[in-house]
Amino acid sequence: MNKRRYFGTDGIRGKVGKEPITPETVLKLGWAAGCVLGKGTTDHAKILIGKDTRISGYLLESLLEAGLSAAGVDIRLLGPMPTPAIAYLTRTARARAGIVISASHNPYEDNGIKFFSSEGTKLPDDVELAIEDKMQQPLTTAGPAELGKAKRYDDAGGRYIEFCKSTFPHRMSLEGLKIVVDCANGAAYHLAPLVFSELGAEVIAVANEPDGFNINRECGATFPIFLKKTVQAHKADLGLALDGDGDRVIMVDNRGDIVDGDHLLYIIAKDRSKAGRLRGGVVGTLMSNLGLEHACLALGIPFRRAPVGDRHVLTMLNEQGWELGGETSGHIICLDRSTTGDGIIAALQVLAAMRESGKTLAELRSGLEIYPQVMINVRMSRQFDVKESPRVQQAIKQVENELADKGRVVLRASGTEPVIRVMVEGRDARLVERLSRSLADTVKHAAEEAA
Repeated sequence: MNKRRYFGTDGIRGKVGKEPITPETVLKLGWAAGCVLGKGTTDHAKILIGKDTRISGYLLESLLEAGLSAAGVDIRLLGPMPTPAIAYLTRTARARAGIVISASHNPYEDNGIKFFSSEGTKLPDDVELAIEDKMQQPLTTAGPAELGKAKRYDDAGGRYIEFCKSTFPHRMSLEGLKIVVDCANGAAYHLAPLVFSELGAEVIAVANEPDGFNINRECGATFPIFLKKTVQAHKADLGLALDGDGDRVIMVDNRGDIVDGDHLLYIIAKDRSKAGRLRGGVVGTLMSNLGLEHACLALGIPFRRAPVGDRHVLTMLNEQGWELGGETSGHIICLDRSTTGDGIIAALQVLAAMRESGKTLAELRSGLEIYPQVMINVRMSRQFDVKESPRVQQAIKQVENELADKGRVVLRASGTEPVIRVMVEGRDARLVERLSRSLADTVKHAAEEAA
């Protein structure tokens, strides 16, 4: 397979001002994407551009717009818009593609660019590679009469709000619920509160005043303590926190307990299974808690694990012909509702389960036992493959034998730093702690011997 120069598992990401997030590279990316994605059209292709609230979004938006125009592609500018909204609007606007400018849950210094196909799904690998190949060629400009035009997409936000509301049963409302909505000072700051208030809830909106620098800063799905304190301070029925680009959600119940992605998957799966609306089973990841797997199997719901990353979850869902999957981080995919993970839509599925059952969020999550899980990062001085080490493999077998069917072990290399992540989980917290430290020590010593 061709070696990638720019695209990772979720588009192109990095520090702003450093490769590949530099003016020169992003301009070339816009041009190359326009050439590849606009190919074969008899008239100007149309590509949407949306972004989150980082200050660097202005710069990157202008560069992509210029590159696309030079390639003869028309542009529709969405402004700040959640990632799943861009996927939806790309499909309904019959655009050739959609571009998202965001680094999701990362701090404002980072930014990234990812693409959606005309179907609102992630671009196939061969298309991403074709864009990379085009970037190696000299930039040429279409003739003056063929240059692309840019326009604002009128009422993009209103269209997405109505779409989100349509995923909630029309016979239900959220009247009588007091909900805290933490917008992470991100892309959904002006949309998420309206979705829930228009469905009848009393909404307390927080982290909804972005300034270009405060996205994800001590708020949002990656910092649920802020949501927990706010829910308790306002004596709310529940709270939900999105991340910077709106594709993740973490919730907090009325007692102040954090409800993560594993809980949310369990609640949605249980509700749909009970109603006979769950097609197939549930896809989690290698890092999904073993308690989720056991809880699903106890309900007669098949459970599969994909590699970490929403792209892998989506691939396995399509392979299995299933609809529901996600990650502990709160990235939940409901393929019968949306083509990609959507924090607002996932929250609405949980709220629908609450209304259908008449139970609180705390009561709905009570059937899931989360097993203690210990993760230790073992830093490497050089590349080390644990699969090639007999010593490590023997240690893994010993730990698995001791855990029996009441726990599991996961070792995986980080994709961004020289680290082996050693994870052990099981019902006995003390045993898990001891075994994880022992296994991490074995990995460390084996790596040192191999160096």
